[in-house]
Amino acid sequence: MCLAIPMRVVSMEGLTACCDARGIRRDVSLTLLGEDDAAVGDYVLVHVGYALQKITATDAKSRWELFDEITSALDHIDA
Repeated sequence: MCLAIPMRVVSMEGLTACCDARGIRRDVSLTLLGEDDAAVGDYVLVHVGYALQKITATDAKSRWELFDEITSALDHIDA
């Protein structure tokens, strides 16, 4: 199973973007986006250091809410 994380583009230099997810920043390659070039402030789905596609802020928020539900459920299993 592959997991892509929603991240917000903070800055860009060429085809490399600094992206943020809940305070954690990573350099992300934008080469796989093709025609869907990202801009500062956009949200992208990131997998193993590559932005796969742009998403809306609403979609990014719902994905994080789902991740929170999953981790909360897993915490209850381990307890």
